[in-house]
Amino acid sequence: MLEVTLIYGFINSVILALVALGFNLTFGISGVSNFAYGALYIMSGYIVWILINQFSAPFFVAALVSVTVTAILGALLYRLVLLRVRGQVISEVIATFGVGLAILELFRFLGFTGFEYTLPPFTDGAILIGNTYVDHQRLWIVGAGVFIAIGLYFFTHHTKIGLAFRGIAQEEKTALSLGINSDFMAGLSVAFGSGLAAVAAIVILPRGTISVNDGYDVLINAMAVCIVGGLGSTVGVVVASFIIGYAQMATDVLSGPHWKMIVSLIAIFVILIVKPSGLFGKQKELEERI
Repeated sequence: MLEVTLIYGFINSVILALVALGFNLTFGISGVSNFAYGALYIMSGYIVWILINQFSAPFFVAALVSVTVTAILGALLYRLVLLRVRGQVISEVIATFGVGLAILELFRFLGFTGFEYTLPPFTDGAILIGNTYVDHQRLWIVGAGVFIAIGLYFFTHHTKIGLAFRGIAQEEKTALSLGINSDFMAGLSVAFGSGLAAVAAIVILPRGTISVNDGYDVLINAMAVCIVGGLGSTVGVVVASFIIGYAQMATDVLSGPHWKMIVSLIAIFVILIVKPSGLFGKQKELEERI
């Protein structure tokens, strides 16, 4: 039992990291909390399903189209909605949550509910790790999580756009004086974050069915990881993913899977009381602001 908990806890932690990376990237660069994130995640899964089942598109083509469409929608979300309310935190939250709610409920209205909405696994089969069988799709998830985390590091440290992202995140006024268009970069960050949500969905969703309700769970998990780790901190996201991931796995073993989401909510509640800036956050603590 311990071996199973350790192995599947690790996989669950990588899943949480994959889910949270896009949300964290957007906030870290633009300061925008994209509450449509869970809806974009679910939408990308439905796009892949529609292209495969209604248009007989190859999985790779469907996945590429889904990521592209979701990223473009993220850019449009910033240009048409967020640009007008940027800097007004409550307005940003209400606007993005409203857009996300509209997307999810549109799919529900169109009848996209039921167990038939599934994505095919990348490869079939399983391997034995110790005495525990792990299916290939979970191995793909781990590989994708490691690849994306490393790729994001090199992208933000060794590319022109990535360095501009870091410049805006660290000091927007200075970046503006150097000719970096902050609004363009902020919009690009929302697009990148939305695209990462699509990538996460395409890798993770083959494990089960695509459900409208899961959009809310994805948003809560992404928020929990980012808040616990510290909004804007990639290291914090990774550390918090493993803390919450193993806590969820232990809760699943001891109390059942229906209690797993409670772990994320409790984690948010506890960290906001103990250390509001998160484990690796750079926001000022309450006592520093008084």
